[in-house]
Amino acid sequence: MGAMAAPPDVIALLTDFGLKDHYVGVMKGVILGVNRNARIIDISHDIPTQGILDAYFLLSNTYSYFPEGTIFVAVVDPGVGTDRSIIAVQTGKHTFLAPDNGLLGFLEKDDAIRRIVQIKNRKYFLEPLSNTFHGRDIFAPVAGHLSLGTDLSLLGPEIGRMEKIAAPAPKVTREGVIVGEIVSVDHFGNLVTNIPGSRFAGSDTVEVRFGKHVIGRLATSYAEGKKGQILALVGSTGNLEISVNQGNARKKTGAKVGDGVRVVHRDK
Repeated sequence: MGAMAAPPDVIALLTDFGLKDHYVGVMKGVILGVNRNARIIDISHDIPTQGILDAYFLLSNTYSYFPEGTIFVAVVDPGVGTDRSIIAVQTGKHTFLAPDNGLLGFLEKDDAIRRIVQIKNRKYFLEPLSNTFHGRDIFAPVAGHLSLGTDLSLLGPEIGRMEKIAAPAPKVTREGVIVGEIVSVDHFGNLVTNIPGSRFAGSDTVEVRFGKHVIGRLATSYAEGKKGQILALVGSTGNLEISVNQGNARKKTGAKVGDGVRVVHRDK
């Protein structure tokens, strides 16, 4: 008989809690109270407040870089304390724990879902249960137990579907113009769009238009061009980004999440 697989011990946290208050630290304390050997990784705690779509895009662009077996805990939860569900989604490589508010909708197109479980077994919660801090009282202890090898079937009933979110997708006009939008702004002020670089890979010319700005070519790095110059390039997510050499594109252009971006390209 072969050796049993070791339980997963990597827990990756994504929240909109920020780091000023105690929330993230308390969640980590609860996890370690269940499993002292858990390895906790912070993806980000600077998701805009109640930014479900921001969390959707960030997690969808990062989870594949984590080791197999990682437990992802995503707490961006405007509906905390209501009758919204908390779900665990198991794929071929990872387990995801989040509110059932569409945050995990990308998994339906990105990864093979094996099962979805509604978290209901209070045996694995902290008591008394708060109506306002389920990150501490549900998500953290459940993640700790999952990292010890607790099977999802013990946490609640299996369900057939999860909520979806209307994530914006780029479109193509009759003239071949790619029409997308800015979906996030990173710490440096770079404007990240939902337009994959693969859409115009190999094109002879690429022109990016947004607001009153027109960028006539693609750069290959953030340092290309003159200081203060607005650039367009394919960033680490694989999507088109707008940046400023040694500057902040959000501040310089005034652009924000939801603003439209158009790419005119001509193939070789």
